[in-house]
Amino acid sequence: MRIGVAGATNWGLTLAWLLARDDREILAFARTPGEAGDVDKQRGLARLPELHLPPAVHVITPEEVDTVDALVVAIPVRSLREFLPRMPFARNVPVLTGTKGFESQSHLRVSEVLADLGWTDVSVLSGPTLAREVLRGLPAAAVVASSQPGSATFWQEALASPLFRTYSSEDLVGVEVAGAYKNVVAIAAGASSGLGFGANSLAGIMTRGLAEMSRLGMAMGAQQTTFIGLAGVGDLAATCFSPLSRNHQLGERLARGDGPAEALRNVGEVVEGAATAPVMVELGTQLGVELPIAAQVSAVMAGEATVLDAMNALLSRSLKREGI
Repeated sequence: MRIGVAGATNWGLTLAWLLARDDREILAFARTPGEAGDVDKQRGLARLPELHLPPAVHVITPEEVDTVDALVVAIPVRSLREFLPRMPFARNVPVLTGTKGFESQSHLRVSEVLADLGWTDVSVLSGPTLAREVLRGLPAAAVVASSQPGSATFWQEALASPLFRTYSSEDLVGVEVAGAYKNVVAIAAGASSGLGFGANSLAGIMTRGLAEMSRLGMAMGAQQTTFIGLAGVGDLAATCFSPLSRNHQLGERLARGDGPAEALRNVGEVVEGAATAPVMVELGTQLGVELPIAAQVSAVMAGEATVLDAMNALLSRSLKREGI
């Protein structure tokens, strides 16, 4: 079987590494011949020293092959419409997206963008799966969501290993909302850590962030149980607490005095939560859902508030009964 992986990114190459077994040929698609040559020569990425690509993984550009049996998408949301049309493959092959976010202009989920580009069989992967830990062989678990049970099973079995456990779900909306929203909450959690506020504060942000993502997801038609599963509280906990998370790192840098643009540059990689926050706020407004953490993260990233302003705004909100 030949599986393509769109994106020579940290997560894209980690997924290529995971899939490279059982006589599979894995084609990791880079943006340019130069990038493909560099990654292939290094058999990995300098910024990801845990990665050592096995011989079954070939790093090329999408124009170098005309067919695959399945495709994995692991590129930033902002690059989807630029990069994916370069894939010369039939649009009915099974597709799995590991990209977490919403398109800024259209407010579409990633699976909806892929459908808009012509792919007809799209599944979504999410869960607490920090790339560096996966590559170290540390145990992890994830969920594959699809409206087609056969496709969820295909990807579930393709990825599963003794140290990488996979579950299936039919709740595409919930898994995608959770995967996108946790990045926003992780920025706030990182800011709390950067301010030295301690575990109590970070746990409070995470818990209230879970309530926000649940409210928004259910307003969009998701199942409430998804948010207490791997895609919800599982991924949220890993991203909020781990310094390996780029979104957490961004929040820390903002708390320590970097401006939004400077903080993004210093992280050095795409931080999806930064672009996702204003989209969540706009969706919340349209659906009548209150999202105070997303609103404050959006204000900080727009330069309209400092981290301390945002924290004070959250702490000074009117008292209310706890609940989703």
